[in-house]
Amino acid sequence: MSDEVARVLQAAARGDFPVPDGTTRIVPQPGPRDAGVLAFTAHSLVFLDEDPAWIRGELAAAGSDPLAASMSPLFLASLIRRTGRFVGTVDLLTVASALPGVPPLPLRAIEDPEHPRVARARKYRDDVRVWRADGGVLVLGRAVAGRWEAAVEVDEDARGRGLGVRLALAARHLVPDGHVWAQQSPGNARSVRAFQAAGYRAVCAEALLVAR
Repeated sequence: MSDEVARVLQAAARGDFPVPDGTTRIVPQPGPRDAGVLAFTAHSLVFLDEDPAWIRGELAAAGSDPLAASMSPLFLASLIRRTGRFVGTVDLLTVASALPGVPPLPLRAIEDPEHPRVARARKYRDDVRVWRADGGVLVLGRAVAGRWEAAVEVDEDARGRGLGVRLALAARHLVPDGHVWAQQSPGNARSVRAFQAAGYRAVCAEALLVAR
C-alpha cells in the first residue's frame, strides 16, 4: 500500500497543488478498493497497481493532448478493460475545511446498518455515518486514501429551498478533523453550486475505478 495519494490530497486541501509541469505520475493504490486517476492543472496522478510501462503506453496511444490524456475516454476505457473495474463518471473533486460548532439544521442519526442509504454508502466508504434532516440525507465516510467525504441527497419535494447548501455546510461541522471532501458530477450544476455556496473549493477531476 502507498500513502502517496493521501499526501497529495492533504497538500491540495491546504492549497499546495502539484507542480503544473505537464507530467503524469503513476503510484501504487492506497488500498485494494481505491484505484483511479486524479487530474490537477497540468499534472495527473494515476493510482493503480498495474505495470507503469503499460500505463504510459496507453496514455501515449490515447491520441489526446498530453495534458488531457489521463482523462480521455480511450485511456479510461483501457484501464477498464485491463482491470475489470468500471468508471461511473468523471467527477469534480472539492474540499472544505472543518468548522467548529453545531450544524445549521437539526439532524437525526441513522444507525440501522440495513438502511438502504447506509448499505449503499458502505460499498464505497469506511466508517460511514448517516444523518436525516427534514427533506434530505447527509452521509460522511472515509473514502479514497482515508479522506473524509460527504454526500448529500435532497428529496424531490424539498428542492429549491437551499437545503442542499445547509447539508453540505453541516458536513463541515460534523467532520471529525481537518477537511471534508465531496464529489460532484460537472453536469449537475445544482450540486456544484450547492457545494460552492457551502464553501467547498475545486481541487481536481477524479475518475475512480470501482470494483464490480
